[in-house]
Amino acid sequence: MLCVLRVKNFILMEELELTLEPGLNVLTGETGAGKSIVVGALSVVLGGRASADHVRPGADEAEVEALFDLGELDPARSPALGRLAAAGIVVGGELAVRRVIASTGRSRAYLNGRLCTTSELSAIAPELADVASQHESVQLTDPSTHLDHLDRFAKLEEARSELGRRVAELEAILTSIEELRSLERSRAEREAFLRFQLQSIQDVSPNPGEVDELQAERKKLRHIERILELVRRSAARLESEGGLCDELARIASDLRAASDLDESLEPLARSVDVCWTELRDTAAQAARYAESAEVDPSRLPEVEERLYKLEGLLRQHGPAIDDLLAAEARIERELADLGGAEGRLAEEERALEERLPATRDRALALSSQRKKAAERLGAAISAELHELGMGGAKVAVEVEPIPAREASSLLSIEGARLGRSGIDKVEFLIAPNKGVDPKPIRKIASGGELSRALLALKRVLADRGNIGLYVFDEVDTGVGGAVAERIGAAIADVARHHQVLCITHLAPIAAFGDAHFVVKKSSDSGVTTSFVERVDAGQRVQEVARMMGGAKVTSAVLAAAKEMIEGAREGTKSRKKRG
Repeated sequence: MLCVLRVKNFILMEELELTLEPGLNVLTGETGAGKSIVVGALSVVLGGRASADHVRPGADEAEVEALFDLGELDPARSPALGRLAAAGIVVGGELAVRRVIASTGRSRAYLNGRLCTTSELSAIAPELADVASQHESVQLTDPSTHLDHLDRFAKLEEARSELGRRVAELEAILTSIEELRSLERSRAEREAFLRFQLQSIQDVSPNPGEVDELQAERKKLRHIERILELVRRSAARLESEGGLCDELARIASDLRAASDLDESLEPLARSVDVCWTELRDTAAQAARYAESAEVDPSRLPEVEERLYKLEGLLRQHGPAIDDLLAAEARIERELADLGGAEGRLAEEERALEERLPATRDRALALSSQRKKAAERLGAAISAELHELGMGGAKVAVEVEPIPAREASSLLSIEGARLGRSGIDKVEFLIAPNKGVDPKPIRKIASGGELSRALLALKRVLADRGNIGLYVFDEVDTGVGGAVAERIGAAIADVARHHQVLCITHLAPIAAFGDAHFVVKKSSDSGVTTSFVERVDAGQRVQEVARMMGGAKVTSAVLAAAKEMIEGAREGTKSRKKRG
């Protein structure tokens, strides 16, 4: 339900705050006063197209806000609540929608203060409000929506949802079967390739850190002669007579002798002793390295060959040894999977064989229920059209099978394609006059006929569905008198189950309103401004009288207006008692 609609600097409206009531809210006003602006603002806040033309002249931006009460939505069956929860938007029973349009034409949208995209807003809009007019009867002319209308009428949503779940499972099984069969067809070739890869890795048997070790060893082997030459020369310079160690020994002896005479020199003597000891050990190690180093001419080719093999594997699976080991484990897993593919294929084919018959039976049962309900729905809409002044019109609801893409397809039933909605396609047909064969409503219905047909459908479906607000904009175009009164009664009946906002220029329809708002226009300083006022009981009689009698409202017209309002109220009460 729409609680509040707030508008600022939108087209001709400088500022508006419209508080709607449950039931039937009527919006009237003289031609050109700006009634359509309210519908336009509502359309924009529900994700409709926004442009610079929506910004009031002289303003930097326009703003439209709407507060919806979502308390009546069923969380288990509401796609809107599901989408809001998935987007992380906390609802808590109320949803504030805000749209800001800059004078450049760019716009921003918000849901409960969170910035969102227009597509996100449009996705939840169908459950917030449904706008019907001569120009927006798209829902009735689009055959893709007709199946939903029929299922709502027949209360088949749960059966359809269960069928959809089962078909989704079958689709997943079929996808798995196709993948496994494809795998089976290429298994021998794939297994050979994987075994070759695995053998290549296992033949080398890489070890963590091995590449760095081998590279270091290769470097050493390549330069071993130079290394030995440098080490021998260093050892000789340290150990030879008169070499560095002898010189340090003499320095240490002199400092020890000096420290006997001056104790403060003891640290210096000790430091030189340490250096002499370390250098003597270094000289001994260098000598041992030079004596023990063995040069194996065959080792370098061995190292280079192993590095070549490792680097080749790393180019395929690398860049590190850990990647090679991970590739080895992955290939082993895939080979194991390939080995079990035949068994899994048999399991999936068995599951398909077990589940398919029951799903087909459900689809056929659902189709049968739809065909029976289609006759009732067509008759119900035709009866409503009779009440709305289209007594010669007849509506037929056609239920036809969806042709299967391939006759041999597993997901087909008697030549019909089985999808998540079943095997049927539905289309509304209408014969506007007696003696005319029904044809698709999208092809032959005029704007006025479409509007009344849409009203008839909504009246038939009034007690079903999650939609909070119905908006009827100019569905009364081209009618008058008794027909207008019937349209008003029909809209009032819809308002027994849903909140309704009706924009009308006919008094017999306005008389049915539970709350009445009047759009007016003023011109101050050469700037035209539209505004909306809620009228009380006396003002309402005056407005209905204006709609009946034009510019001159006499006492007789006022009396007739009062009588019309009272008659509409009594008629609504009696219909409530009947049903």
